[in-house]
Amino acid sequence: MNADDCTIRCTGLRVATTGGREVLHGVDYAVAPGEILALVGESGSGKTTAALAALGHFRTGLTCTGGTIAFHGHTEDHDDLLAAPEVTIRGVRGRLVSYVPQDPALSLNPLLRIGTQVAEVLEAHSYDGDVPERVREVLGDVGLACDETFLNRYPHQLSGGQQQRVGIAAAFANRPDVVVLDEPTTGLDVTTQDLVLDTVRELVTRSRTAALYITHDLAVVAGLADRVAVMQAGEVVETGTVTQVLTAPEHPYTRDLIAAVPDLHRRVDREPVPSGDGAGPPLLRVSGAGKSYGPKTVLDGIDLELWPGECLMLLGESGSGKTTLARGLAGLLDLDSGTLSLNGDPLATPRSYAQLRSVQYVFQSPFASLNPRRTIAGSLEVPLRHLTELDADARRARVLDMLGQVQLDDTFAARYPGGLSGGERQRAAIARALVTAPDVLVCDEVTSALDVSVQAAILDLLALVRSELGTAMLFVTHNIALAREVADRIAVLQGGRIVEQGTVEQVLSDPQHAYTRELLEHTPSMAALR
Repeated sequence: MNADDCTIRCTGLRVATTGGREVLHGVDYAVAPGEILALVGESGSGKTTAALAALGHFRTGLTCTGGTIAFHGHTEDHDDLLAAPEVTIRGVRGRLVSYVPQDPALSLNPLLRIGTQVAEVLEAHSYDGDVPERVREVLGDVGLACDETFLNRYPHQLSGGQQQRVGIAAAFANRPDVVVLDEPTTGLDVTTQDLVLDTVRELVTRSRTAALYITHDLAVVAGLADRVAVMQAGEVVETGTVTQVLTAPEHPYTRDLIAAVPDLHRRVDREPVPSGDGAGPPLLRVSGAGKSYGPKTVLDGIDLELWPGECLMLLGESGSGKTTLARGLAGLLDLDSGTLSLNGDPLATPRSYAQLRSVQYVFQSPFASLNPRRTIAGSLEVPLRHLTELDADARRARVLDMLGQVQLDDTFAARYPGGLSGGERQRAAIARALVTAPDVLVCDEVTSALDVSVQAAILDLLALVRSELGTAMLFVTHNIALAREVADRIAVLQGGRIVEQGTVEQVLSDPQHAYTRELLEHTPSMAALR
């Protein structure tokens, strides 16, 4: 790409820690007007650091040691943003170069109304037009209501998808020349994700904005981006059009990333676990489960069965009730109605120690189950101390054995969660749930924030747990693309009701309910490129 053709060009970017360790080793990228460049790579590859440099920003503990970022916008040119004084950089951020974070909670003030927050972005940069009119216009651009009722809402009154679209509206409010999007659909269900991605594509094309899209989801890249830059260990190892990189990758690392992407259209050879009348009685049975919060019914007459060693995928959008059901099964909240039984015995409320041992929960965020002030061994020992009669030596031996089961060596016992990678923390959280040898493991969106290769490793680990320990698994997710990789059967939850159940093959090949078909249609896939 010629220098005259691009809005922003990064050349030879080098970044190091304040201790002198280099984390980016001469990174180059360029983005043209109306183009989306996807920066992809595993956690720790440097993609976020490289993209945030476009805003002249480096995280605490990092410093730029070399390179230039040339900016050629509609109203201003800068030969090197990195050499510009801080006052200039502050004037550029939010006006000429904007940012959409992964978590909208990081960009939305919970104490301010939506209209006020979007208006603030305009007022901070002395917008010379009608601010209220522009606020309504940009909210309409992202598919949101622009009446007074919506403008007066607070962030907590919006869904996750609406919050993210407000963040996108704020980023595009000043009609920037460059926008950096940092995994803005991570954690969103597939239909909401599809809507957000369509919004991004339409805004970028219409406004001729140059977009840097940070992601680990190559299936999203296939349907969104124009070009791809693949990063590994602080270097760009491959760059090209989406079709070139994803269908004919040249670098081994790119090929490994692509191989790790779950795909609905790729067959997975696994021995199914017998279930139903031919497999004996179910291990876990749920009959007529219900839950309400005030006038809102969250669960409405749920019936489910789970057999020994089986993995049942509980699939649904945000707000469908799947996490409420999962927590009810694990005893983390009380259901209003219905019965639960394990091995034919009622699951009481409150539960006995034996029942607590038998059904364990793995949270979406490992920080929810790992105390940051305890060592990994200390966290794993807590349930053993409270739920078993093992002595200290036996508990220690069980902890080390369990770490080995999740492929973490003995050195992890003395480490703290903050010193582990995302994948390592999730393995430790799974070990904590398995340390009491439960009959049922409830996994709540355990891979949603992981990059594809770490996700693949966690799924392999869960398959190993099922085959070697015989643990049954309820896998709660909004990502139907994982179905062939992890599940034997699927239960689809919509509005608090199960609308479809069946084997993975039945549901994916011949979905009976319109909602299931809608989920399948909105699931991103790399198949279109083949």
